[in-house]
This record gives sequence, structure tokens and C-alpha cells, in this order.
Amino acid sequence: MLKRITRTLCTIMLITCMLLISTGSAQAASDERMLDGSYLTRDEESIGYATPVTRGVDLLTGYSKCVRRGPGQIYVGGTTIAAHEVENVRVGVAVERAKEGDTAWEFYDGWQKGNHNTNRASISKSLEVEGGYYYRVRSLHSANEDVSSSFTDGIFIEKP
Repeated sequence: MLKRITRTLCTIMLITCMLLISTGSAQAASDERMLDGSYLTRDEESIGYATPVTRGVDLLTGYSKCVRRGPGQIYVGGTTIAAHEVENVRVGVAVERAKEGDTAWEFYDGWQKGNHNTNRASISKSLEVEGGYYYRVRSLHSANEDVSSSFTDGIFIEKP
């Protein structure tokens, strides 16, 4: 009987703690505006990591990167890393932008790179862009048949 009461009390305490932790996190995250999964920030840089591949054996990880270099200038890129040397490893990068109040991101620029018989592919560029927009990078990562994606938060770029 005492074991049953102890287990019940522990279960109630565990559920209460989980509810308090999840409520606190939700309140903190709601302070920034989000557009299609990306927070709109005034940070200097943002890095987004690939979502895990559930049944993949070739793709290890990938990431997207967006860095503010100054008014009207950004540095963007993506990298794919395979778990071992593979026949084909690729990264496709798309730069998107949105203004404050927009309901969707619009395509701005994009490119891709593929390598054979290696474990990584990476590509980056410096771009001169129009100020007054938030910019983010979305990347598609593949190693042989394994595919995943990543994206950054939006970074506001001032007008030159």
C-alpha cells in the first residue's frame, strides 16, 4: 500500500514539473515573431542544423548559415557532411527574404554543389542585398539516397 501511494505521488510530481517546464518555455519563445519556422531577429548570424534522418546510414549532418556583414551585405552558405565517403554528396542553398508583416518568405537567390567519392559538400557566397528585409538560408542536404534539410532564422539587414 505504501509503495502504491509513493508511486502515485511521484507520478503527480513528475507531471506537474513537466507542465511547469513546458509552460515556461512556451512563454519565453513567444516574445519574438516567427515566420514559417524562422524567428525574425536582429542577430549578427544564424546557423540552422539539419533534421535527423530516421533510417539513413550515409548522411551525418548538414547546416545552413547566414551572417550579416554590414548594411546591404550578407554571407550565406550550406554544408553537407556524410557519415563516411559516399558516391554522391550534395548541398542545395536557397536565400529567401521577407519584410516585417509579410506572411511568407520569397525566393531571392539559390545554387547547388555536388561532390563524388567524398564525405562533404560545401558552398558559400557573399551577396549584396537590398536592405530593409529579413534574410534566411534554407539548404537541402543529401548523401547518396539520404536527404534532409536545414534553415536559419531571419536576420534583418539594414539599408546601405
